[in-house]
Amino acid sequence: MPYQSVFAPKLFEGRTIIVTGGGSGIGRCTAHELAALGATVALWGRTAEKLEAVRREIEEDGGCASIHPCDIREEAQVIAAIDTVLARHGRIDGLVNNAGGQYRTAMETISTRGFEAVVRNNLTGGFIVMREVYLRWMKEHGGAIVNIIADIWHGWPDYAHSGAARGGMLTLSETAACEWAASGVRVNTVAPGGIASSGFDTYTPEAKAKILEYPPTVPLQRYGSEAELSAAIVFLLSPAAAYITGTCMRVDGGTPNARGTWKLQTHQRSRPFEGFHRAKLPEMLGGKG
Repeated sequence: MPYQSVFAPKLFEGRTIIVTGGGSGIGRCTAHELAALGATVALWGRTAEKLEAVRREIEEDGGCASIHPCDIREEAQVIAAIDTVLARHGRIDGLVNNAGGQYRTAMETISTRGFEAVVRNNLTGGFIVMREVYLRWMKEHGGAIVNIIADIWHGWPDYAHSGAARGGMLTLSETAACEWAASGVRVNTVAPGGIASSGFDTYTPEAKAKILEYPPTVPLQRYGSEAELSAAIVFLLSPAAAYITGTCMRVDGGTPNARGTWKLQTHQRSRPFEGFHRAKLPEMLGGKG
């Protein structure tokens, strides 16, 4: 069974889209949907083996993808990867700035070096990729950029470093949306809440315990699926979003809207959209890895 996208077939035919962090989780799912809709997907990530596995999956499903091992924190590697994409595919129509990561710890325990490392991973690296894609292609040809942030509203206890970085990416995107509009470039963000992806399995046991406490705090009473997040990204890359720039789309089940003055009702009325035919449930939620 192919990817069950809600979008029109061939929507991105003839387009090339970079997906950073494309070797697993949300990036893998998004790459699959874009490829299923006709895009040539340039998969970026630090681990060539993971990228190659996703490339094989996409090609088995009839799509087109290339791999570009790259550490987005290293400017020279980013420039080389963009030049390789352009040499191979001749264009860059979209960028999904998805690569990133963090670890759980109280703010008082974060070292300066640790803080800077997370900021470089989640903000500086994304900035480098945005800037170089813009300068090397989109400034003259236009395009669409979607930056992935997080549910950072009202602060992010135990993830102060990542919250600061993601907040920076939000305002960076808003600035780029204004400065780059005259070049025909749209820049938006997507803010996921608790999305059931392979990223869950990278956390410590303590952090996993906190993740398992998440659904009862959400008005929709569940985790989101990778396909639900991918659909938001795909929409913002699509022609239907031609008048949308500088905005943030939340994909979080309404989590920031929960209030201490309101007791959430337990229910099972919200059903996830499971369009990704190769989705893998995280091991901590009962998946087989």
